[in-house]
Amino acid sequence: MALLALLTGTGCAATHGTMKAELPPMAFATEAMGAPAPPPVLTENHFRGDRAGSIAEDSLREVLAAPVFLEEKARVGIVPVQGSYALDMEVPLPAVTAALADAMDASGEFELASEVSTDFPVDRGISGLRELAARYRCDYLLIYRHRFVDASYMNKAAWGYLTVVGALFLPGNTIESAGVLEATLFDVKTGTLLFTVNERVHSEEQVNIWHNGLKAQWMKRQMLEGATQKLADQVVTKIRRLVVARPEQGKKSTGAVVSSPPVPSAVPVPVTVSTVGP
Repeated sequence: MALLALLTGTGCAATHGTMKAELPPMAFATEAMGAPAPPPVLTENHFRGDRAGSIAEDSLREVLAAPVFLEEKARVGIVPVQGSYALDMEVPLPAVTAALADAMDASGEFELASEVSTDFPVDRGISGLRELAARYRCDYLLIYRHRFVDASYMNKAAWGYLTVVGALFLPGNTIESAGVLEATLFDVKTGTLLFTVNERVHSEEQVNIWHNGLKAQWMKRQMLEGATQKLADQVVTKIRRLVVARPEQGKKSTGAVVSSPPVPSAVPVPVTVSTVGP
Protein backbone atom coordinates (compact mmCIF):
# COMPACT_ATOMS: atom_id res chain seq x y z
CA MET A 1 0.00 0.00 0.00
CA ALA A 2 2.82 2.40 0.82
CA LEU A 3 4.43 1.67 -2.53
CA LEU A 4 1.09 2.28 -4.34
CA ALA A 5 0.59 5.66 -2.64
CA LEU A 6 4.12 6.71 -3.52
CA LEU A 7 3.60 5.84 -7.20
CA THR A 8 0.22 7.68 -7.30
CA GLY A 9 1.67 10.91 -5.83
CA THR A 10 4.56 10.79 -8.23
CA GLY A 11 2.21 10.42 -11.19
CA CYS A 12 0.05 13.40 -10.13
CA ALA A 13 3.11 15.57 -9.66
CA ALA A 14 4.38 14.59 -13.06
CA THR A 15 0.97 15.34 -14.59
CA HIS A 16 0.35 18.87 -13.09
CA GLY A 17 3.94 20.06 -12.96
CA THR A 18 5.14 22.94 -10.86
CA MET A 19 2.55 25.76 -10.16
CA LYS A 20 3.77 29.19 -11.34
CA ALA A 21 2.23 32.65 -10.88
CA GLU A 22 1.93 34.11 -14.39
CA LEU A 23 0.18 37.16 -15.91
CA PRO A 24 -0.67 37.58 -19.58
CA PRO A 25 1.52 40.17 -21.33
CA MET A 26 0.06 43.69 -21.55
CA ALA A 27 -0.87 44.87 -25.02
CA PHE A 28 0.46 48.33 -25.86
CA ALA A 29 -0.75 50.28 -28.88
CA THR A 30 2.19 50.90 -31.18
CA GLU A 31 2.42 52.57 -34.55
CA ALA A 32 2.58 49.18 -36.19
CA MET A 33 -0.56 48.04 -34.39
CA GLY A 34 -2.38 51.34 -35.01
CA ALA A 35 -3.79 53.92 -32.56
CA PRO A 36 -7.04 53.11 -30.75
CA ALA A 37 -10.24 54.21 -32.50
CA PRO A 38 -11.56 57.67 -31.48
CA PRO A 39 -14.75 57.76 -29.40
CA PRO A 40 -18.01 58.27 -31.31
CA VAL A 41 -19.55 61.71 -31.71
CA LEU A 42 -22.05 62.55 -28.96
CA THR A 43 -25.51 63.01 -30.46
CA GLU A 44 -27.89 61.92 -27.68
CA ASN A 45 -28.95 63.96 -24.66
CA HIS A 46 -28.13 61.93 -21.54
CA PHE A 47 -29.50 64.57 -19.16
CA ARG A 48 -33.06 63.40 -18.70
CA GLY A 49 -33.94 66.40 -16.57
CA ASP A 50 -33.49 68.67 -19.61
CA ARG A 51 -36.22 67.01 -21.65
CA ALA A 52 -39.11 68.86 -20.01
CA GLY A 53 -40.25 71.89 -21.98
CA SER A 54 -42.53 73.16 -24.70
CA ILE A 55 -40.61 71.56 -27.56
CA ALA A 56 -40.44 67.83 -28.17
CA GLU A 57 -37.15 66.01 -28.57
CA ASP A 58 -37.74 65.25 -32.26
CA SER A 59 -38.73 68.85 -32.97
CA LEU A 60 -35.64 70.11 -31.16
CA ARG A 61 -33.35 68.01 -33.32
CA GLU A 62 -35.22 69.04 -36.47
CA VAL A 63 -34.80 72.74 -35.64
CA LEU A 64 -31.09 72.38 -34.87
CA ALA A 65 -30.44 70.38 -38.04
CA ALA A 66 -32.15 72.90 -40.34
CA PRO A 67 -29.96 75.44 -42.20
CA VAL A 68 -29.96 79.02 -40.94
CA PHE A 69 -30.12 81.74 -43.59
CA LEU A 70 -31.99 84.88 -44.64
CA GLU A 71 -34.70 84.48 -47.24
CA GLU A 72 -34.59 86.50 -50.42
CA LYS A 73 -36.96 89.43 -51.01
CA ALA A 74 -37.96 89.46 -47.35
CA ARG A 75 -39.47 92.34 -45.37
CA VAL A 76 -38.31 93.29 -41.90
CA GLY A 77 -39.92 95.37 -39.19
CA ILE A 78 -38.11 97.06 -36.32
CA VAL A 79 -40.13 96.96 -33.10
CA PRO A 80 -39.18 98.25 -29.62
CA VAL A 81 -39.94 96.03 -26.63
CA GLN A 82 -39.57 96.25 -22.87
CA GLY A 83 -37.38 94.19 -20.57
CA SER A 84 -39.48 91.02 -20.83
CA TYR A 85 -39.96 91.25 -24.62
CA ALA A 86 -43.42 92.73 -24.15
CA LEU A 87 -44.39 95.50 -26.55
CA ASP A 88 -43.16 98.91 -25.45
CA MET A 89 -46.26 101.13 -25.45
CA GLU A 90 -44.39 104.35 -24.62
CA VAL A 91 -43.61 107.06 -27.12
CA PRO A 92 -40.44 105.99 -29.01
CA LEU A 93 -38.37 109.08 -28.25
CA PRO A 94 -34.93 107.49 -28.88
CA ALA A 95 -34.05 107.46 -32.58
CA VAL A 96 -32.43 104.01 -32.41
CA THR A 97 -35.25 102.17 -34.18
CA ALA A 98 -35.27 104.74 -37.00
CA ALA A 99 -31.51 104.38 -37.45
CA LEU A 100 -31.82 100.58 -37.53
CA ALA A 101 -34.54 100.81 -40.18
CA ASP A 102 -32.34 103.09 -42.30
CA ALA A 103 -29.41 100.66 -41.91
CA MET A 104 -31.57 97.73 -43.02
CA ASP A 105 -32.75 99.64 -46.09
CA ALA A 106 -29.23 100.77 -46.95
CA SER A 107 -27.88 97.22 -46.71
CA GLY A 108 -29.93 96.20 -49.74
CA GLU A 109 -30.64 92.77 -48.25
CA PHE A 110 -34.35 93.38 -47.63
CA GLU A 111 -37.18 94.30 -49.94
CA LEU A 112 -38.43 96.76 -47.33
CA ALA A 113 -37.52 97.79 -43.78
CA SER A 114 -40.03 99.63 -41.62
CA GLU A 115 -40.46 100.81 -38.07
CA VAL A 116 -43.37 99.04 -36.38
CA SER A 117 -45.95 100.92 -34.33
CA THR A 118 -46.97 99.17 -31.12
CA ASP A 119 -50.29 101.04 -30.78
CA PHE A 120 -52.28 98.39 -32.60
CA PRO A 121 -54.44 96.20 -30.30
CA VAL A 122 -52.53 92.95 -30.13
CA ASP A 123 -51.65 90.41 -27.47
CA ARG A 124 -48.57 90.83 -25.35
CA GLY A 125 -45.59 88.52 -25.75
CA ILE A 126 -44.55 86.42 -28.73
CA SER A 127 -48.11 86.04 -30.05
CA GLY A 128 -48.46 89.83 -30.21
CA LEU A 129 -45.17 90.16 -32.06
CA ARG A 130 -46.24 87.63 -34.66
CA GLU A 131 -49.59 89.37 -35.09
CA LEU A 132 -47.85 92.70 -35.64
CA ALA A 133 -45.54 91.08 -38.19
CA ALA A 134 -48.57 89.72 -40.05
CA ARG A 135 -50.18 93.17 -40.12
CA TYR A 136 -47.02 94.67 -41.59
CA ARG A 137 -46.52 91.68 -43.92
CA CYS A 138 -43.01 91.19 -42.49
CA ASP A 139 -41.10 87.92 -42.62
CA TYR A 140 -38.72 89.07 -39.88
CA LEU A 141 -38.83 91.38 -36.89
CA LEU A 142 -35.75 93.12 -35.53
CA ILE A 143 -36.62 93.34 -31.84
CA TYR A 144 -34.91 96.24 -30.06
CA ARG A 145 -34.63 97.12 -26.39
CA HIS A 146 -32.23 98.94 -24.08
CA ARG A 147 -31.70 98.73 -20.35
CA PHE A 148 -29.76 100.90 -17.91
CA VAL A 149 -28.48 100.54 -14.36
CA ASP A 150 -28.00 103.85 -12.55
CA ALA A 151 -26.06 104.93 -9.47
CA SER A 152 -25.66 108.26 -7.67
CA TYR A 153 -23.26 109.01 -4.83
CA MET A 154 -21.21 111.82 -3.27
CA ASN A 155 -17.58 112.33 -4.18
CA LYS A 156 -14.72 114.19 -2.49
CA ALA A 157 -15.97 117.57 -3.63
CA ALA A 158 -19.02 117.09 -1.39
CA TRP A 159 -16.91 118.28 1.57
CA GLY A 160 -17.42 121.76 0.18
CA TYR A 161 -21.13 121.47 0.96
CA LEU A 162 -20.25 122.22 4.59
CA THR A 163 -19.66 125.83 3.56
CA VAL A 164 -23.31 126.05 2.45
CA VAL A 165 -22.27 128.33 -0.39
CA GLY A 166 -20.36 125.47 -2.02
CA ALA A 167 -23.56 123.44 -2.28
CA LEU A 168 -24.77 125.89 -4.91
CA PHE A 169 -22.13 125.09 -7.52
CA LEU A 170 -19.61 122.43 -6.40
CA PRO A 171 -19.83 119.08 -8.33
CA GLY A 172 -20.08 116.97 -5.21
CA ASN A 173 -22.41 114.36 -6.73
CA THR A 174 -21.38 111.61 -9.15
CA ILE A 175 -24.02 110.11 -11.42
CA GLU A 176 -23.10 106.90 -13.18
CA SER A 177 -25.01 104.79 -15.68
CA ALA A 178 -24.25 101.54 -17.48
CA GLY A 179 -26.48 100.15 -20.19
CA VAL A 180 -26.85 97.75 -23.07
CA LEU A 181 -28.52 98.15 -26.45
CA GLU A 182 -29.84 94.85 -27.77
CA ALA A 183 -31.15 93.83 -31.20
CA THR A 184 -32.54 90.36 -31.98
CA LEU A 185 -33.66 89.08 -35.37
CA PHE A 186 -36.90 87.11 -35.00
CA ASP A 187 -38.00 84.70 -37.74
CA VAL A 188 -41.78 85.10 -37.63
CA LYS A 189 -42.60 81.98 -39.64
CA THR A 190 -40.56 79.51 -37.60
CA GLY A 191 -40.56 81.33 -34.27
CA THR A 192 -36.78 81.07 -33.99
CA LEU A 193 -34.26 83.79 -33.10
CA LEU A 194 -31.51 84.03 -35.69
CA PHE A 195 -29.10 86.19 -33.71
CA THR A 196 -28.73 88.74 -30.91
CA VAL A 197 -26.18 91.56 -30.81
CA ASN A 198 -25.39 93.83 -27.85
CA GLU A 199 -23.70 97.21 -27.65
CA ARG A 200 -22.65 98.11 -24.10
CA VAL A 201 -22.31 101.69 -22.92
CA HIS A 202 -21.11 103.39 -19.77
CA SER A 203 -20.87 107.01 -18.64
CA GLU A 204 -19.98 108.87 -15.46
CA GLU A 205 -20.23 112.58 -14.62
CA GLN A 206 -19.59 114.77 -11.60
CA VAL A 207 -22.38 117.28 -11.13
CA ASN A 208 -23.88 119.58 -8.51
CA ILE A 209 -27.03 118.79 -6.58
CA TRP A 210 -29.44 120.50 -8.98
CA HIS A 211 -31.72 118.59 -11.40
CA ASN A 212 -29.75 115.36 -11.31
CA GLY A 213 -32.67 113.42 -12.77
CA LEU A 214 -32.67 115.50 -15.94
CA LYS A 215 -28.90 115.27 -16.15
CA ALA A 216 -29.08 111.45 -15.95
CA GLN A 217 -31.65 111.39 -18.77
CA TRP A 218 -29.45 113.62 -20.91
CA MET A 219 -26.46 111.37 -20.26
CA LYS A 220 -28.43 108.32 -21.34
CA ARG A 221 -29.58 110.05 -24.51
CA GLN A 222 -25.98 110.85 -25.38
CA MET A 223 -24.98 107.23 -24.82
CA LEU A 224 -27.81 106.04 -27.07
CA GLU A 225 -26.79 108.43 -29.83
CA GLY A 226 -23.16 107.35 -29.62
CA ALA A 227 -23.92 103.61 -29.67
CA THR A 228 -26.68 103.52 -32.30
CA GLN A 229 -24.40 103.36 -35.33
CA LYS A 230 -22.22 100.70 -33.70
CA LEU A 231 -25.28 98.56 -33.02
CA ALA A 232 -26.51 99.03 -36.59
CA ASP A 233 -23.12 97.97 -37.96
CA GLN A 234 -23.24 94.79 -35.91
CA VAL A 235 -26.74 93.99 -37.17
CA VAL A 236 -25.80 94.53 -40.82
CA THR A 237 -22.74 92.30 -40.42
CA LYS A 238 -24.85 89.47 -39.02
CA ILE A 239 -27.47 89.97 -41.75
CA ARG A 240 -24.88 89.63 -44.51
CA ARG A 241 -23.53 86.45 -42.96
CA LEU A 242 -27.04 85.00 -43.09
CA VAL A 243 -27.33 86.06 -46.73
CA VAL A 244 -24.11 84.23 -47.60
CA ALA A 245 -25.50 81.14 -45.89
CA ARG A 246 -28.42 80.87 -48.31
CA PRO A 247 -28.51 77.50 -50.07
CA GLU A 248 -29.05 79.23 -53.41
CA GLN A 249 -26.25 81.67 -52.69
CA GLY A 250 -23.92 78.78 -51.97
CA LYS A 251 -24.68 77.25 -55.33
CA LYS A 252 -24.09 80.55 -57.12
CA SER A 253 -20.78 81.09 -55.38
CA THR A 254 -19.46 77.81 -56.64
CA GLY A 255 -20.36 78.77 -60.19
CA ALA A 256 -23.04 77.56 -62.51
CA VAL A 257 -23.19 73.94 -63.38
CA VAL A 258 -21.29 73.53 -66.60
CA SER A 259 -22.68 70.81 -68.78
CA SER A 260 -20.25 68.58 -70.58
CA PRO A 261 -19.91 69.17 -74.30
CA PRO A 262 -22.29 67.13 -76.40
CA VAL A 263 -20.92 63.84 -77.47
CA PRO A 264 -21.02 63.53 -81.26
CA SER A 265 -23.18 60.81 -82.63
CA ALA A 266 -21.37 57.63 -83.24
CA VAL A 267 -20.24 57.29 -86.82
CA PRO A 268 -19.86 53.74 -88.05
CA VAL A 269 -16.23 53.09 -88.79
CA PRO A 270 -15.56 50.54 -91.47
CA VAL A 271 -13.61 47.60 -90.20
CA THR A 272 -11.25 45.89 -92.58
CA VAL A 273 -10.58 42.26 -91.82
CA SER A 274 -7.51 40.96 -93.47
CA THR A 275 -7.00 37.32 -93.85
CA VAL A 276 -3.46 36.14 -93.75
CA GLY A 277 -2.92 32.96 -95.54
CA PRO A 278 -0.99 30.12 -94.10
